[in-house]
Amino acid sequence: MTLTSWWLYVTAVFLISATPGPNMLHVMSQSIHVGPRRALATMAGLMSAVLLCLIASAFGLGAVLRASPRLFDLLRYAGVAYLLYLGVKAWRAPVSAPVDTVDPRRRGWALYAAGLMTGLSNPKLIIFAAALFPQFIDTRASFAQQLVILVASFVVIESVWYGVYALGGARLARFLEPAHRRRLFNRLTGGLFIAFGGALLLGQRS
Repeated sequence: MTLTSWWLYVTAVFLISATPGPNMLHVMSQSIHVGPRRALATMAGLMSAVLLCLIASAFGLGAVLRASPRLFDLLRYAGVAYLLYLGVKAWRAPVSAPVDTVDPRRRGWALYAAGLMTGLSNPKLIIFAAALFPQFIDTRASFAQQLVILVASFVVIESVWYGVYALGGARLARFLEPAHRRRLFNRLTGGLFIAFGGALLLGQRS
């Protein structure tokens, strides 16, 4: 992989990661509800999902899913169900739920698990990685070395955007201190998650 190819890859990933989606929305909403420091567990869960999808795709799972539409459909329906669940949960979230009364260790694992499930709820990431990686792989060079570079670059860029959205959420939290504003934010967040789930479902039917 040449330096020019790497820069093209970095630019593509930077723009794709910057686009608001379920992952970034989840980071921002968790940062508002529990603070950016505790939201690190959420980011770790999301990043674990990203790594699992990227590595699985690199080792051929993307090709398997493309060859087995029923399996891919099953995963997509599971993703739709989880995004709709997140939407309903956010819509109905209390506006003044205490967070300090929960065991921090349990909360950390719960945040990590929620982030992991959110990241895995969209199996399109596997197909995306399967389509993206081959464009930047030089068959004359070491595959393992190139894979490490591509995955590491993706992780760094994705982490930067997690931080941007988390800090944005921390600032927004001050604006959302009044109960009516937080209720409106909860419903907006819930509506967006439901919209993402609906878009995934419509994509399945098209």
